[in-house]
Amino acid sequence: MFIVLAIKSVWQYYAPSREVLVLLDTFRRMVNDSIRIGLVNDVSSLRRLSLLSYSHLAHYDSPSYYKLCAISRAAGMLAARKKSIKRGFPTREPYAFRAQLISCYGFKVKNGGVEIPVSRGKRFCIPLTTHTLTAVSQPEIEVRSFTLTRNRLSLSISREALRIECTSTVGVDRNLRNLTVGNESQTRHYDLSETVRIAQTTVRIVASFRRDDNRIRTGIASKYGQRRTARTGHLIHNATKTIVARAVNGREAIVLEDIRGIRCLYRKGNGQGRMFRGRMNGWSFGEAQRQLEYKASWTGLPVIHLSRHETRGSSVTCPRCGERLQSDK
Repeated sequence: MFIVLAIKSVWQYYAPSREVLVLLDTFRRMVNDSIRIGLVNDVSSLRRLSLLSYSHLAHYDSPSYYKLCAISRAAGMLAARKKSIKRGFPTREPYAFRAQLISCYGFKVKNGGVEIPVSRGKRFCIPLTTHTLTAVSQPEIEVRSFTLTRNRLSLSISREALRIECTSTVGVDRNLRNLTVGNESQTRHYDLSETVRIAQTTVRIVASFRRDDNRIRTGIASKYGQRRTARTGHLIHNATKTIVARAVNGREAIVLEDIRGIRCLYRKGNGQGRMFRGRMNGWSFGEAQRQLEYKASWTGLPVIHLSRHETRGSSVTCPRCGERLQSDK
């Protein structure tokens, strides 16, 4: 019997104080200073960057463990840049634009809230909502770290889950308007056509803006974009929650195919119309996979990822006889 460590996050809105806003901006500036030092010295490892950067952050009025977390954040951004360069992708110098605070030190969850140090001897308490408090109060749950933005609190929680011994598998096919789940014995379809309608409505609303002020248009478009993400994410959540629950009851491992890069099929010049390309490029196939993976991990259900080589030709050949489908010729 295997035990796996499952990690997920739970978030809520909160009202920041002036001290918290100052601390968020201070953390952002510490991250950028650490990035600058790493670029000058061509360093991306956490240990080397800590030795070079910690003394330069001494003038910041911030708890010392936030300085360590800022260096860790900068090391992650530098490592991602180095990895992209090694793969041949064009990259820019990393820079933290958003004011935020990420830490795994110093905070306490007690009395229905989270206490976060903002300065020496001073703490800021954020009351937890019922949903967040229920999530972190469950047995065997450990709160590992927190992330603060200007209006959101996110708590990273973990638990040790027993790996489910599966007796069969079930494949999940992600399509534009549905999720199809099945194996040799049965097949189920989960309708997601409402997500397509929401995306088209949002695109039509944003395209109707006529205000000749880019800042205002961007702000309003961002509001509608967040609304679209929340609504489509909720629909995908309901479908993936049911899929994982059925798989756990049937002791069936979930099988996913690798469809990264599928947007290359819908580029300009591929002989498709603008509306079709826009509809396909707004397809949230990655969100469905993300939700399936973390929900399955939380329950101890294994997820099998098939490579592109293993699924090559599966969309144009008959699964029973192996002949090419007539509709795809």
